Amino acid sequence: MKIAIVGAGLIGQAWAIVFARGGCQVAVWDGDSQALARAHELIARQVRELENQKLLNDAEAALSRIQVSDQLEQALDGAVYVQENLPERLDIKKEIFARMDGLAAPDAILASSTSSIPASAFTEALPGRQRCLVSHPVNPPYLIPVVELCGAPWTDRDVIERARKIMLDVRQKPVIVHKELEGFVLNRLQGALLREAFRLVESGAVSAEDLDVTVKDGLGLRWSFMGPFETIDLNAPDGVQDYCARYGGMFQSIAMEQTGTGPWSENLVEAIERERRGLLPKARLLERRLWRDERLMALLRHKHQADAADPDQPTAN
Repeated sequence: MKIAIVGAGLIGQAWAIVFARGGCQVAVWDGDSQALARAHELIARQVRELENQKLLNDAEAALSRIQVSDQLEQALDGAVYVQENLPERLDIKKEIFARMDGLAAPDAILASSTSSIPASAFTEALPGRQRCLVSHPVNPPYLIPVVELCGAPWTDRDVIERARKIMLDVRQKPVIVHKELEGFVLNRLQGALLREAFRLVESGAVSAEDLDVTVKDGLGLRWSFMGPFETIDLNAPDGVQDYCARYGGMFQSIAMEQTGTGPWSENLVEAIERERRGLLPKARLLERRLWRDERLMALLRHKHQADAADPDQPTAN
């Protein structure tokens, strides 16, 4: 199965790793030849690190399945699925999807990695609009497997199911979003937590550092292997209804304080920036990102082992 990756930035590179690791032939295209050259080097480094971390058996075999193309036509030729990763601008999405719709095979799926723009905004005028959708990953997708699949009102259901099957085949975790939402599901959940995090720091209730501790050493430990509904199902003797009866009033009272919709203030952002830079100088951001990815690799190994041993783990169908 051939996959085309359109756009060779960080997300495009990560998608190339996902599909090559899954046994697909991958063609990567970018309009910037220098970006293509950099992408090939960075992909090779990350694929070899996956092998070092025992998350990949044969790095060289995976790399041999990735080719760079300096012509979009060449990259799309024979592709059954296309993952677009260009900048988050509507005009760019419209232009590239029009080109891809004219060049790709009629039954090829055209998917975008956009994190905020609905598919209807850039596919409405396309002759092949029924084969277009959003496949929104979490960064980096070769370490965090959730992919949100969200079609436009005119996207064929069979296209979404085929995209879901492809994602399962390359060991991603597809989630179907049944209607178009700004930010889809993951970013809306993340945004709700971030809004309350900023509010708590702004009110003086907690420091930015201690708030991070609350999440990473509190909520995050549970959330690394179960979602919020399973969490509350297990946090009351008789499950979800019991939990809601016990704590619903408290959460309703808290929600009355969480009604603000204004932007984060510049002073607040500057204060959190100062606190973060005191903890991590800007020059060490890349170093810390690489550390993050190594920790994610270790967590992914653990989750693979735990999923294999979990009798209640849902199976793909």
